[in-house]
Amino acid sequence: MNTVEWSDALLLDYEPMDTVHREFVDLLAAAQNASDAALPQTWAAVVAHTVRHFGREDEWMQRTGFASADNHILQHRVVLNLLREGLAMAQAGQMDPVREMAGELAVWFAKHTQTLDAALALHMRREPSPVSTAHRPRGGRGAHASPG
Repeated sequence: MNTVEWSDALLLDYEPMDTVHREFVDLLAAAQNASDAALPQTWAAVVAHTVRHFGREDEWMQRTGFASADNHILQHRVVLNLLREGLAMAQAGQMDPVREMAGELAVWFAKHTQTLDAALALHMRREPSPVSTAHRPRGGRGAHASPG
C-alpha cells in the first residue's frame, strides 16, 4: 500500500495551506495505521477534516477569482464523494476497499498538492489582502463580513 508521510516536497510556502496539509497527512496516516476496529472512526476524522480543508480552499478560489477554480473545485467534489463512500464501507465492515482507497488517496494528495494546490498557493501569496490563518467556523464573521 502507498503510505502517506509529510515531506518538504509538500510545502507550498503558504502557511494556511501548509498547516492544513500537515493535519491531513497526520489524519490519513492515522487511518492507514488504524486497526479494523478503529478504521471507521479514523476515516470519519479524515472525511470531516477534508470537508473543512476543501471548503476553505474552494472559498478562497471563488472569492479571489482564481482562474483554475472550476477544475480544482471539481476534483475536491469527486474526492469528497469517494471519501464518503469509503466511510460508508468502513461502517459496514468493508475494510479492505477503504485501506486501498487510503493508499490511492496518498498518491492523489501528493500530486494534487504539487500541481493544483501549488498554483493556488502562488495565487494566494499574490493576493493584496492575505487570508487569515485562523480557522473560522462557517456562518461566523469571516472573509465576506464588512468591516465594522
